[in-house]
Amino acid sequence: MKADYKSLWIGLVWAFIGLLASPAQAHVRSESHSTWEIHGGAVDLVITIPDLEAKRLTASGERPSDAQLQAYLQSRVYPVSKGKPCALVPPLVVLTAAPGYRKFDLTFSCPSGRDLQLHTAIFFDLVPSHVNFAQIQNVETGEFSEELITTDRQTIDITAGENSALQTAGFLEFVRMGMMHIFTGVDHMSFLIGLVLISRRLKDLVFVVTGFTIGHSLTLLLAVTGILRPEAEYIDALVALTIALIGAENLAVETGNPRPIALALLASLAAMAGLRILGIGGLPVTLLLGSGLFVSCYLMVSGRLADAGRLRMVITLVFGLIHGFGFAANLLTLQLPTHRLAELLLGFNLGVEAGQMTLVLGVAGLAVLLTRFKLALPRPLVVEVASSFLVGLGVFWFISRSFGPLV
Repeated sequence: MKADYKSLWIGLVWAFIGLLASPAQAHVRSESHSTWEIHGGAVDLVITIPDLEAKRLTASGERPSDAQLQAYLQSRVYPVSKGKPCALVPPLVVLTAAPGYRKFDLTFSCPSGRDLQLHTAIFFDLVPSHVNFAQIQNVETGEFSEELITTDRQTIDITAGENSALQTAGFLEFVRMGMMHIFTGVDHMSFLIGLVLISRRLKDLVFVVTGFTIGHSLTLLLAVTGILRPEAEYIDALVALTIALIGAENLAVETGNPRPIALALLASLAAMAGLRILGIGGLPVTLLLGSGLFVSCYLMVSGRLADAGRLRMVITLVFGLIHGFGFAANLLTLQLPTHRLAELLLGFNLGVEAGQMTLVLGVAGLAVLLTRFKLALPRPLVVEVASSFLVGLGVFWFISRSFGPLV
């Protein structure tokens, strides 16, 4: 079998992703959310933590108890008044949260409502790139602001008012956020590598990247401007399904027999729809059945075409529409200044583009270097192994995101 350099670098990238692909990393980025209400010297905090983040606190990766999470929060999240942490007023209340999340309510008593600072240090010791999205409401003055809390900025002065970080964040800061959205999202990285894996020629790669770019740019705009607001959990699950479908298409093309693969995916999604009717699962029956019909029909068509490059441009445009809503997830948690919305949205989108091109071109450059040493692997072998891994990874994430804590 004739070897080529794409086979080698695709195999190397998938080996790297295999090391990263744990359940705790199967989401867009490491993040948590907090809502602070200031009533003079009384401060109320509601903090929301994804289960995927909470599991980082246990050595075994199991879901920690409420008591473990409470102990962790009490020592790391609190307001500061006159240079001293404010006293926690018991009890720390466990609130009802959406599936896959934990929510806690903490109340603090401070000597004064003036010169307050808010300190948040959760997960930075475990994931330096973690981000906490904080919403801050001063009930007495009516002032509202939102802040990005990072490992380099764990304490914020709420007297800053209009000078909050988000309100004054520059264009380049949103470019950086877009790039980090790619580099910290293993699922989006997996999909991008899947696009390269499915492209046998440079022309094919241009087609699929163009379609993906058009798609995610469009829905990123629609989501952030409020024209379309799909359910976040549905989008996360569909992102995983796109990863599985790319791997399945590669296997269908390599084997020349798409029927068994198409029927297997259709039967699996139909079975999930049946479970949903029985009250098990979180995705709507219509979404599951519609996805099953779509992926099975597409595989039957693309698996029998001699040259499916242009068809893949259309299908990756559809996939891009889905991923665009995923890209918008972080921005939707922020109250961006409306007079700068176009500028900041452009910066974030350019960051996403820069991130995905850096990933693809960087690995390609490494591949060219390795090819000169004649270390390339046979493409058919790499395609079958990597595509099988891609299908397994996508299916695992799809089921995890569909059934939540049941998995």
